[in-house]
Amino acid sequence: MQIPDSHGNLAPPPGARVLVAMSGGVDSAVTAALLVERGYDCIGVTMRLVPEPKEKSPFEPCCGLEAAEDARRVCERLGIPHEAHYAVDRFDRDIISNFVEEYRAGRTPNPCVRCNRMIKFGALYQRADELDRPFIAMGHYARIQPRGDRVSLRRAAYLAKDQSYVLAPLMQAQLRRAWFPLGEMTKAEVRQRAIKLDFRTANKPESQEICFVPQNNYREVVDDRGGAPKPGPIVNARGEELGRHNGLYHYTVGQRRGLGIAAPEPLYVIGLDMQRNAVIVGYRDETFHDTFSTGLLCWGGLPRTEEPFEALVQLRSHHDPVPGTVYPEPHGTRIVLRQAESAITPGQWAVLYDPDGFVLASAMVKKVHRNVAGAEEEAKSLTQSR
Repeated sequence: MQIPDSHGNLAPPPGARVLVAMSGGVDSAVTAALLVERGYDCIGVTMRLVPEPKEKSPFEPCCGLEAAEDARRVCERLGIPHEAHYAVDRFDRDIISNFVEEYRAGRTPNPCVRCNRMIKFGALYQRADELDRPFIAMGHYARIQPRGDRVSLRRAAYLAKDQSYVLAPLMQAQLRRAWFPLGEMTKAEVRQRAIKLDFRTANKPESQEICFVPQNNYREVVDDRGGAPKPGPIVNARGEELGRHNGLYHYTVGQRRGLGIAAPEPLYVIGLDMQRNAVIVGYRDETFHDTFSTGLLCWGGLPRTEEPFEALVQLRSHHDPVPGTVYPEPHGTRIVLRQAESAITPGQWAVLYDPDGFVLASAMVKKVHRNVAGAEEEAKSLTQSR
């Protein structure tokens, strides 16, 4: 059972057996060092999620051989055991294949959210059970704190690195075994601690890519695994054809560049029509909407309810949350924002926070409701002010 530390964050009891997820980066290295210093019984485990490339490539995924070697060296330096846990087939089935399917279905997935729930807090939890490790520590910038009778993710104290968004769908059983020791630290403090420990990972650059997508070229991954793209029309909201596209999943909602259409004002992708195989484009004011529907909610710090509730709604990893009202429905939710937002994207996640940064619930965006009364006028005023 977790107990609150001096900051109110839930942590394993002293001396507990903890599996430390080791990515090979500075954050997990310092996490392991902190646990060893505090007397926990630790083992470092590195997930190996993608096969080694047949030829040497400049692309080194965070779950590749080099990362595993860096993690092993850190564990050796700390005097704790280390192992590499292979979950290549499961990652391929549950994450990469789903990523391709989502793009081909006209949605824009966030594989990191899915991976956290199904792999890092799924397959890795299974390995923790096999190793008789009741708790798992990770180098994420987030906090876990009590909220009533439940436990809840809370934004990191250092908001610039907060990762609660990509962790939001974790369930109560997962959260009650997790620990994020970096939740109160800044990135500079973490790097400084790594330098003092003389870790070679101290100045290692952070990966900005999806681990299985070299150079952020997701289209190549979808092309390779999903077959040849099917060209089709680019149309405006009235259905008038303005040009041609070279494959529906080559476009994402909110995209402005690469449309190849001359217009008096910049055009943006405002929707993808699977039935017509059409990319729908519009001007800036047409990208704003204030109402959308989601799939089933993953309840966090808020107990399940059928009553509407207020929340701060974050729509992307790097999006300033906006106030809205959440209306639970039998098969999902309807969310109405107080101000229209641009590029609400099916496939992304809506994470619902309270004013103190606690995650109340989260769900995947399914459908954006267009032509909501008043949204167009509000969008125009927002466009002029931004």
